[in-house]
Amino acid sequence: MALIFSLILVSVLLGYFAAPMWAWFAALALFLAVCDASLVWWIPAAVVAFVLLNKTLRVKFITRNLFSFIEKKGLLPNISETEKTALRAGDVWVEGELFSGNPDFKKIFANPYPKLTEEEQAFMENEVNEVCAMTSDWKVFESRKLPEEVWKFLKEKKFFGMIIPKAYGGLGFSAYAHSCVIEKLASHSQVLAITVMVPNSLGPAELILHYGLEEQKVYYLPRLASGRDIPCFALTEPEAGSDAGSIQSEGIVFKDKDNTIKIRLNFEKRYITLSSIATVIGLAFVLKDPEGILGREKEWGITCALVDAKTKGVDQSRRHDPLNVPFVNAPLVGKDVIIGINDIIGGKSGLGNGWKMLMESLAVGRGISLPSTSTGGSKLAAYVASTYAVVRYQFGLSIVKFEGIAEVLGRLGASTYMLDAAKTFTLGAISKGKKPAVANAVMKYQSTEMFRKNIMDAMDIQGGAAISRGPRNLLAHAYFGAPVAITVEGANIMTRTLMMFGQGMIRCHPYAYAEIEALKKGDVNAFDTLLFAHMGHVLHNKIRTLVLGFSRGYLHFAQSQGTARRLEQKLAWASAKFAFFADIALGLMGASVKRRESVSGRFGDILAQMYFITAALKRFEEEGRQEADEVFLEVAAEEAFGKIDFAFRGIFENLIPGAAGFPFRILAYCSRINPMGRTIKDRDLHKIAILMSEEEALREHICANIYKSERIMLLRKATIAMQAVKILLLNEKKGMPLSESDKDRLREARALQKEIIAVDAFEHDIYMRKKED
Repeated sequence: MALIFSLILVSVLLGYFAAPMWAWFAALALFLAVCDASLVWWIPAAVVAFVLLNKTLRVKFITRNLFSFIEKKGLLPNISETEKTALRAGDVWVEGELFSGNPDFKKIFANPYPKLTEEEQAFMENEVNEVCAMTSDWKVFESRKLPEEVWKFLKEKKFFGMIIPKAYGGLGFSAYAHSCVIEKLASHSQVLAITVMVPNSLGPAELILHYGLEEQKVYYLPRLASGRDIPCFALTEPEAGSDAGSIQSEGIVFKDKDNTIKIRLNFEKRYITLSSIATVIGLAFVLKDPEGILGREKEWGITCALVDAKTKGVDQSRRHDPLNVPFVNAPLVGKDVIIGINDIIGGKSGLGNGWKMLMESLAVGRGISLPSTSTGGSKLAAYVASTYAVVRYQFGLSIVKFEGIAEVLGRLGASTYMLDAAKTFTLGAISKGKKPAVANAVMKYQSTEMFRKNIMDAMDIQGGAAISRGPRNLLAHAYFGAPVAITVEGANIMTRTLMMFGQGMIRCHPYAYAEIEALKKGDVNAFDTLLFAHMGHVLHNKIRTLVLGFSRGYLHFAQSQGTARRLEQKLAWASAKFAFFADIALGLMGASVKRRESVSGRFGDILAQMYFITAALKRFEEEGRQEADEVFLEVAAEEAFGKIDFAFRGIFENLIPGAAGFPFRILAYCSRINPMGRTIKDRDLHKIAILMSEEEALREHICANIYKSERIMLLRKATIAMQAVKILLLNEKKGMPLSESDKDRLREARALQKEIIAVDAFEHDIYMRKKED
């Protein structure tokens, strides 16, 4: 019995620490020697070892047959050329560590955490605050446009040139500074934020900067930076929304009467932000050369070009109305629009390279624009809800004292803490030049979904005050914009079910993509090396899953300390379990993995939650492990672990239907018995609510970088005033006598309270005239 136990222990250690194949056979030989085994055991063991450890023999007798079988049955997903371009776009970053099953947290936490430079900070405190002060969000919605003086200021101060280097007349800001600007603008006016965001995200400036000819950079970039040109980028079409590879717009190569090579464009685009006012249009289309004028191919594929909006045939005459949010968004139509070869971004070298350009640019943009607006909106929601909950009284008590309100506010505070952590963590990588494609897809999906939930929680706390539009209402317009963000840069359903795991599995897995490539090339030797490494990887993660599962993660040697240490241990367990069952799912589903979107979506949910927990741990460490932040970290992380548990159960219940899936359904039951997450304690949610509502420094920390409008400052003033008279209110309720000065303080506090809880109401004629307009 002791010998068997020793064998099991050695096997576990070898698997847990990913020992090479020869070590396993060495351990087997030692076991046989200790057992004084006969030749009946030694001979087959030696034969198997000889074949498996000799690559030539292994390829001949094992791998070649497996290679043929996998190829014949199509067990690995087939990858098209357009998918390859998408998979190669950007970098594999922290998400690769999480996919490995054995993340190196020391390496992960060593990633940079960004900070603003003095110049960037000054811009935030001056130009950004000034343009916010110039903009009344209520008046923007009423007039359905930004004021001319705001447009002028944005152009003069180069808000449209944040990503453009100073050498070309831009501000040359880091990705983090770019994000901070958008975040603060979004906390005040989504229309303002979107207007500034679009020229600095996927569009002519970014594409010219990375792929343009030098003469294109010299001409266009200074004009874009100064606002002399307003850009848009026309990608989405009626038949090509999230599937950008299905673009129908086309450009036909021809020679004009002067024998000059030209391109005739016909296109129909929609949902194009700034298109109805743009002066230069970035256009994605399919380039065709039926006469072979360009010499090589008749079908060049997706190409990106710059089109002067004044060109004959361009129609900018219409507008969309996206949920009544009045940012400029419109269809864009072109009929027989003529451009030259030099209008192609990158000139001749850009012919047919548009898909690559788009995928690489989107791989970065998803991590900046929407996470920034979502974080700004969430911080606004958290600030408004936490202050309003102090000022608003019901049944003689501040509503924050009611557990139902405190529960929602606690959840909102923890969610905002985690979202801000993930945004900042991701921007640290982007600012250093990385393009973490899968992490950015996670950020786009998760941030917009979290913002949608956060804004609804804040509105629930405000009740009727949140749904009555008017200058006093700080949340309604942000609420209108939440579904818009869900649809941008790839619909969230597609992002979750296809990109986060469907593409992420192939992209981030240490062996899967290389195996598919080796299979396609017929390279049996390369496939052999990858296959057996992959098998070792699966075994390693299986044993890690068992060991960490039985120990509930305690056997992971964590880098973090205190509360964060326990969370890191559970995160290591989640990563091992995720990596192992991702391989199992890939093996079982094979080429159908892309069609099993419900299962893929659940794996994507797990990856997203692991990524956000990682970011929260990084933030907690970077900010000095503040005691007050512990409860935010713990609540946010435990809720995320609960979502991971839920996703795993969904995977086990649905991975294989029928009787064959019974073992996995047993695992679903086991995961209920041994969950990673724990029920969030009411006292922790209530503690966050009290901290957010009563501790101004903590509230400012969680809701940093929002614009303090007059209404926000009035909320703050009313909150301080109502907290200051809490004792007086109690004494008054008890019938105790109050001094004149105390009565004055109460009158002042109640006047502020009355203004804060007031909602806007309009004279009938004014209201009806607004409707008619």
